[in-house]
Amino acid sequence: TQDWWANGVEQPHIKGCTDIDLNFSPSTNLLPIRRLNLAIGEEAIVKAAWLRFPGFKLEVLPQSYQRLDEMIYRYESAGGQFVADLKVDKTGLVLEYPGIWRSEFVAK
Repeated sequence: TQDWWANGVEQPHIKGCTDIDLNFSPSTNLLPIRRLNLAIGEEAIVKAAWLRFPGFKLEVLPQSYQRLDEMIYRYESAGGQFVADLKVDKTGLVLEYPGIWRSEFVAK
């Protein structure tokens, strides 16, 4: 199992979380998207250590990822209370997180 530490202090309440989720950045969605490597139509549930800003409190956040097509993943958290269809590039990097974030990077 995964042990978590913050500022030299063990965080047993999030032990076993596989991923980290920074609520201020879609970059952390890349980690489970790449690790899971889902086929179109597949879904997986993960347990993430959620770092909330601005309080920087770590919490357990169950999440699910479902690959809808080649470039879209449906992300759900908090038991379906939050749902977003994430548009990604071929590497799994989030290009668009509806209502929250949009990449300005355009590959040539």
